[in-house]
Amino acid sequence: MKLLVTGGCGFIGSNLILYLMAHTDHQVLNVDKLTYAANPEALDSLADDPRYRFAEADIADAPAMTRLFSDFQPDAVLHLAAESNVDRSISSHDAFIHTNLTGTACLLACARDYWLEVRKGDAGAFGFYHVSTDEVFGDLGSDGAPFVENSPYAPSSPYSASKAGADHLVRAWHRTWGLPVTICHPTNNYGPWQLPDKLVPRIIHNAVNGRPIPVYGNGEQVRDWLHVDDHARALVALLAETPCGESFVVGSRSERTNLQVIDAVCDALDELLPVSGRTGLPAIRSYRDLVEHVTDRPGHDIRYAVEPGKIERATGWQANKPFSESMHQTVAWYLAHRDWCQRTLARLAI
Repeated sequence: MKLLVTGGCGFIGSNLILYLMAHTDHQVLNVDKLTYAANPEALDSLADDPRYRFAEADIADAPAMTRLFSDFQPDAVLHLAAESNVDRSISSHDAFIHTNLTGTACLLACARDYWLEVRKGDAGAFGFYHVSTDEVFGDLGSDGAPFVENSPYAPSSPYSASKAGADHLVRAWHRTWGLPVTICHPTNNYGPWQLPDKLVPRIIHNAVNGRPIPVYGNGEQVRDWLHVDDHARALVALLAETPCGESFVVGSRSERTNLQVIDAVCDALDELLPVSGRTGLPAIRSYRDLVEHVTDRPGHDIRYAVEPGKIERATGWQANKPFSESMHQTVAWYLAHRDWCQRTLARLAI
């Protein structure tokens, strides 16, 4: 199968491509604009792989995307290109509108034309797989039942609103033209190669360098944490299903508060890089002592969680990365890649 992956140099996209190249025979065309969030270094190991190609392009550039569809002739599109940093969307939303809405509309139009002209409108000969987020459903509150596929949309941030709009565009292209689509709503991902401006790698970087670990508000916000490899396996499982306008929530039933995540990371650090004997750190007994509560984010949702029974029944997929073990492995990975973290932070000017 020939797969066109958008945003393949991002955190989830690069891990997905690495999984595809290691565990399938698919050919991959990675289309990425190489914004600040791109990390081509994650894919350096694929430089000489004949099944992997890269094209630097903006998904909102219709001529470029039309040319890539024509040249590569994909069997499916895995659409992951997105602006995804909530804090950045609050300070400036323009890039989110451009990529998440305008870009998705352009990609859909090019995919529709390709499907109708080259694939002759055969629903079994092409698929458009759109990766959304559980954040489009809004805030569960402290005791609400987990989100399912037909939960009402109630986005809280410019980021989640732009992703909700993209979902509606995907459904409109399916309803109006019959484009074969599938929408995936994953929960919070963690794992290797995530930019250090996100929660888990930021905790690690700050802790290792003896800096305060900032916690928004009381730190009791709850998220379901999904290892990026489990997410990749879910997308590969969905590729085996003929797209027909369905959506699937994808999670691991691993709800944790932000404080619990910080504690798990700090406990792993205490084991892997004990503070005793280290120089240049404040007088602390554990990395947990670096936690510092800061003013909460505007519109911060209290809780997200999903019930992934539908994808489990449809594909047999299940998350198989236990949180504690996988988080420990994730911390170990970042400790082994501190040079990359430093370079990336310098590039991001954080």
